[in-house]
Amino acid sequence: MEPTTVKLWDNAPGQLEGEEIPSITCYPANPQTTRAALVIFPGGGYAFRADHEGKGYAEWANGLGMSAFVVNYRVKPYAFPASANDARRAVRYVRAHAAEFNVDPDRICVMGSSAGGHAAAFLCTYRGPLEGEGVDAVDTYSYLPNAQILCYPVISLVEADIWHKGSVEIFMGTANLPWTVSSFSPDRIADAQTPQAFIWHTAEDGGVNVINSYRYAERLRRMNVPVEMHIFPHGGHGMGLASGMPYVARWSEMCAEWFKLIGFLPA
Repeated sequence: MEPTTVKLWDNAPGQLEGEEIPSITCYPANPQTTRAALVIFPGGGYAFRADHEGKGYAEWANGLGMSAFVVNYRVKPYAFPASANDARRAVRYVRAHAAEFNVDPDRICVMGSSAGGHAAAFLCTYRGPLEGEGVDAVDTYSYLPNAQILCYPVISLVEADIWHKGSVEIFMGTANLPWTVSSFSPDRIADAQTPQAFIWHTAEDGGVNVINSYRYAERLRRMNVPVEMHIFPHGGHGMGLASGMPYVARWSEMCAEWFKLIGFLPA
């Protein structure tokens, strides 16, 4: 089946006139070997969405027999809570239509790269209400996924020596920058209910400091949340499936094995 794109709302909260409407693109697996599903947030510094971290990952998941959903979440000129609302809505939408998509609502994994990694981690950790929630029956479903995959993620909104300044400024909006405190930083707010995680990064990443991943993994461990993390010594930022660097490209094989470990793929 060909991918299909549907709107996440008929009237998205906070929608700006003339700007892109948030949507989700569905990539059904054929053949489908698992009813687990992957909900994907591409990177792009909250300024755009990188295709290779969206469609590229969806096709990889399809190759594993897993259906995937790429979230076309709102980026610049939007600021908080637009992207966070879109992230929650995407998981809720897949759960609400689980029977239609032939997926298990209790086996939904989110995946995000770079700023998309922040979107996924924020979804998994931030518990506060968002303006515009509760508009229809879809919003009655839980937004919390069952697992998370983070690829070279933006995490810290607190430590200026390791944060990705551009992502933080666009996500929060310059008017809200005083909010860049512990209550909005996934490495500070993850709790015991945070979903289990698979994280990978490269030590040489010049775009997003690898310490972001260390900070998040440490917090998850302190909360007794299972986490698998791989730090590769070489490689840059935004590598996606890393097809040009076979040593780093092994992350996808490791992730497939992790899927088996947590029951998302047949052992």
